[in-house]
Amino acid sequence: FPMTHISGKLPGMAETPPIVLTVAGFDPSSGAGVTADLKTIAAHDGYGVACITALTVQSTMGVRRVEPMAEDLIRETLEELASDFKIAAVHIGMLGTGGTVQVVSDFLATHELANVVVDPVLRSSSGAELLDGVGLRLLVEKLLPLAALITPNLDEASALTGLAVTNVEQMRAAAERLHGMGAKAVVITGGHLDPAIDLLSCAGEFGLAQEEFSGPQQVSRSTHGTGCAFATAVACHLACGRRLPEAVPLAKTYVEAAIANAYPLGEGIGPVNHLYRFGRAR
Repeated sequence: FPMTHISGKLPGMAETPPIVLTVAGFDPSSGAGVTADLKTIAAHDGYGVACITALTVQSTMGVRRVEPMAEDLIRETLEELASDFKIAAVHIGMLGTGGTVQVVSDFLATHELANVVVDPVLRSSSGAELLDGVGLRLLVEKLLPLAALITPNLDEASALTGLAVTNVEQMRAAAERLHGMGAKAVVITGGHLDPAIDLLSCAGEFGLAQEEFSGPQQVSRSTHGTGCAFATAVACHLACGRRLPEAVPLAKTYVEAAIANAYPLGEGIGPVNHLYRFGRAR
């Protein structure tokens, strides 16, 4: 029988999930980067779309090589996705170069997308540089003011502010400095502290509001990509309409469980189990 075009939602069709865009590098070991982000988005019942900023040669043993994508390819990919999808939230991860930071900043400013979560990836845990000097400057000047939230870890907060960040009081001072640099809201993640403390700091018309979220320190060799998972999970909760004071502890709980339910993979620092909620097929 002839096929006819039917517009609108068919009876029995599932509700359209929130669409979350991740802009990040490609990790072939799938512990971090866009493939890990897509798993995190799926775990939060979202639909993930992605723009790759750089290819990497890496495994659980570390990053061996980084090859940035062409800026025009990144620009065209972002524009194509924005023309086709209603994007509910954006996760920004590894950008690599100043040119990429500029392209991504221009895109966000032009489309005025909501719920932009920036994870300022500066260096890999194995020591590889993942953002050049020009990129760091443009991240501060261009990208921070466009973000609904930035999620630096202790080392990243220190690199961005020039302050020592090793305890909660220093986290509070660094967050205040980041607000002065244009950040609307900040979560400084302290997963290496004991207990593990994340500090949420929001700037409003009545001053700063800061809240600590504490949990047990996770001792594990399966912690690769925790920053990506946390930032992407927050973006997913924002896409669903949750506010930061609810989204942040939910994301923290997700990462803790993803570490606790991880299985040993590789010879180095293995990935978290992004899809632990789905169980294991037998």
